[in-house]
Amino acid sequence: MVQLNEEILHKVITKRPEISHKGTFGRVVLIGGNQQYGGAIIMSAEACIKSGAGLTTVVTAEKNHSALHARLPEAMVLAFWETTMIYQVLEKADVVLIGPGLGLDKAALTLLKGVLKSQKEQQWLVIDGSAISLFSEYNLSLKHPEQTVFTPHQAEWERLSGLSFIQQTDENNRAKQALLGAKIALKSHRTTIYDEAIAYYQNPLGNPGMATGGTGDTLAGMITGFLAQFEKNIDTIGAAVYLHSLIGDELAKDHYVVLPTSISEALPRYMKKYATERN
Repeated sequence: MVQLNEEILHKVITKRPEISHKGTFGRVVLIGGNQQYGGAIIMSAEACIKSGAGLTTVVTAEKNHSALHARLPEAMVLAFWETTMIYQVLEKADVVLIGPGLGLDKAALTLLKGVLKSQKEQQWLVIDGSAISLFSEYNLSLKHPEQTVFTPHQAEWERLSGLSFIQQTDENNRAKQALLGAKIALKSHRTTIYDEAIAYYQNPLGNPGMATGGTGDTLAGMITGFLAQFEKNIDTIGAAVYLHSLIGDELAKDHYVVLPTSISEALPRYMKKYATERN
């Protein structure tokens, strides 16, 4: 077991090159937010953009477009029914996130199957929330598991792995991760990242104030934004997980509840700090 610490942030977060443009920091597509759960994908998008992703396109229910544009004018947006344009942006994406607030209906399943089928060799895929439940229920498969990250909470991991809460030991979790082949960021009060490249990473941070709706959506957006612009590996995932909780712990010193959007708001300042210290 490797316990995450601040060194992972100095290792991963780099100073932006002087000669760069928005394409330098990655093209991202985020898919989720049905008519009921639009806030989930909006929080993911905010975390992704404020962690530094260069170009972010959000595919969500048309009902959510005004709210998304009002909060995040930096994001581009498509509706679920704009199939041709969805696959055009997927074609160019460096990282795709699917699942936050997506729902479990037939349209959501169709989207997930399309994303899984279209994943390219160089493209990373983050699967969160509803998409994990659909993946498990319909026994779907991965095209490029080595470039795929699942971000389940313990109940979603139970569905994905078949392990009950009491069976979710590190040994069992690592065995199931090896079968899946994908990386697993298992969210709990002490989030653990499983990958065959290392024994596993454990995050020592986090607090009860973070136990509120949207915290996981924000983490998924951060992981996606980090993978878009930094090296695509387990260290980058670990850095996103650690910084998410580090900011949460700092906010909890003065706040009874740590709002996920407050974590996103603080991201640019914290990332500047660690990039500067590294350089």
